[in-house]
Amino acid sequence: MATFSVEELKVQYHSRNSTVKAVDGVSFSLDDKESIGVVGESACGKSTLGLAIIRSSSGGKIVSGDILLDGKSIVNMTEVEFTKTMRWKEISMVFQGAMSSLDPVFPIKQQFKEILKTYDYNDNHIKTIENTIDLVGLDSSVLDKFPHELSGGMKQRVVIAMALLLRPKLMIADEPTTALDMLTQAQVLDIFKKLKKNTSIMLISHDLGIISEIADKVAIMYAGQIVEFGTLQEVYSNPKHPYTQALLRSVPKIKGKSEITSLKGNPPNLVSPPAGCRFYDRCPQAMEKCKKMPPMIKIKTGYTSCWLYE
Repeated sequence: MATFSVEELKVQYHSRNSTVKAVDGVSFSLDDKESIGVVGESACGKSTLGLAIIRSSSGGKIVSGDILLDGKSIVNMTEVEFTKTMRWKEISMVFQGAMSSLDPVFPIKQQFKEILKTYDYNDNHIKTIENTIDLVGLDSSVLDKFPHELSGGMKQRVVIAMALLLRPKLMIADEPTTALDMLTQAQVLDIFKKLKKNTSIMLISHDLGIISEIADKVAIMYAGQIVEFGTLQEVYSNPKHPYTQALLRSVPKIKGKSEITSLKGNPPNLVSPPAGCRFYDRCPQAMEKCKKMPPMIKIKTGYTSCWLYE
């Protein structure tokens, strides 16, 4: 049985006049110390999925489906139980825009201590903090500094260290290399490569290159749904869904001649998404049958949601 799984998860944002179906029937699974990359264009539901797993989606509500860690349902827990037993202890998150999430009025050491204090951690605080800082390649001298004294890359490493502090089984990282220069980005990716030996990582990104550095499995999201899921090698070398194929064609290649193509049109409105395939209006291979919702069809290492493989 998989260590971590998401089953038919639906997350919605409700306002006075409308309901946004941000995540609509998402399913995937991970084994112990296995990593997944969640890829898709902006507003496809990637971040909402990550926030729902750690139950921190402001305004978003899980309306159906389940999230299981070691066979135990996270969705059915009370907020008190989830905070006490799961959040940060078993599942942690590096939030999007993490570099601005540090409190500017406290030194780094104090912010680490607050996490340990919240979870009644009674062992040697300083040694635990120093060991975690060392995991992300920082010197313990940064602990006495304030956030404004650190570079962007150092701040990002500190935030990653905070997510690792209680040694969770799963760490969710939402666009962890955004706004970093190429050298710092490479250094952060090296950290994730080392970390994946001991913990599962869910890496959320729109960058296929970054995903390829870390992930064992890949989930391609479009308009709130996973349209293709499989191993990194299978999805990248033999993509099935037309949207996955279009994503890979949009990436420039260093060797050889290749034409970069883009998709016309825009993703559907998630307040009133189409009844059939949500990629129908933009798909170059669309058929009349695509006006009905395609089933999840088993492929070599995962599944795809496309009538072409019925």
